Amino acid sequence: MFNKTIEKNGKELRYGYTTGSCATAATKAALLMYLQQQRQDTVEIMTPKGWALDLVLHDQTFSEKSASCSVIKDSGDDPDVTNGIKIFAKISPAEKAGIEFVAGIGVGTVTSVGLSIPPGQPAINPTPREMITREIETIMADSQINQNNELPKGWQVELSIPQGIELAKRTFNPKLGIEGGLSIIGTSGIVEPMSEEALKASLKLELSVLNARGYKEIIFVPGNYGKNFSEELGLSEAVLVKTSNFIGFMLDEAERMNFEKILIIGHLGKMVKLAGGIFNTHSSVADGRMEILTAYAGLLGADQKTMAKIMASKTTDEATDIILAENLTGYFDYLAEVIRKKVMDRVYQNIDMEVVLFSKIHGFLGQSQAAEKMREQLCIH
Repeated sequence: MFNKTIEKNGKELRYGYTTGSCATAATKAALLMYLQQQRQDTVEIMTPKGWALDLVLHDQTFSEKSASCSVIKDSGDDPDVTNGIKIFAKISPAEKAGIEFVAGIGVGTVTSVGLSIPPGQPAINPTPREMITREIETIMADSQINQNNELPKGWQVELSIPQGIELAKRTFNPKLGIEGGLSIIGTSGIVEPMSEEALKASLKLELSVLNARGYKEIIFVPGNYGKNFSEELGLSEAVLVKTSNFIGFMLDEAERMNFEKILIIGHLGKMVKLAGGIFNTHSSVADGRMEILTAYAGLLGADQKTMAKIMASKTTDEATDIILAENLTGYFDYLAEVIRKKVMDRVYQNIDMEVVLFSKIHGFLGQSQAAEKMREQLCIH
């Protein structure tokens, strides 16, 4: 077991290692078994992060034609659908010089532009390809010195993940244009538990794919609630992007990629924070929901007693009950306009944006002035 840890929020969390590291270790071990014609039980690799991994091997087979084995993925304390699955590598000599990567069962194939690998290629990202290539070249350089026998000109590396086809349905891959399985990924070779940067990278990738496909008008939703409500409105899922809590980051990326229009649809509990200029909506970063709802109620004429009741609310749904009962006319449309101004200011007015607010209990609450028109443009046709 890989036992490096990091402390986050007072908890000791264990690092893991990527599918790319698993594929590299399995390939290195398979090549050694092929060249030496003997079993390997463990293998050591160096990750781009500079940490060595000594990994246990499984399913070892070798012959004069090929060799293969597997490594079990360990995601540490990071929630990951690939944790505990086997990554297989099979290596075979090839007549053509160089290294050919092949997608075996459960490893996807890239079918769309906008990713780091061109269409038609196995979904094996650049860093794992570099890691595998480096290990093969190092072993072959040693073999050239230590052996007089003629060695193959090149190698075919086939990577497989038997569970990959099913698990891929629980990832972004189908939406990103990766078909037939999972991707072999990882830039550092190491999985950092609860990594904010890793989540941002995956969210940014969705934007990159839509940009490469030529879309200029898209939908932002913070999470599944927004996604489900968008479906109820009949909006196109093809242009829908989840922002998670990183709405500010995603707005910055959208502006950098020159998107022209964004319809933001979100639950009041998240969206109200934007009205207060809070662009990372995670509760550990900032809250202020009741303060913001109360302030705008006051601006729209709520008396002190009503404001005190809103301020004392435990949830935004409870606060919504009070706002609706007090007949604060146009409150949620007004709030949507405030949010629209905040997000437009964030991108220096370079993207036209509209806002739709809802709650799980009350459904549709309000929207900015031109949101209806933008909704029509983004409906499924």
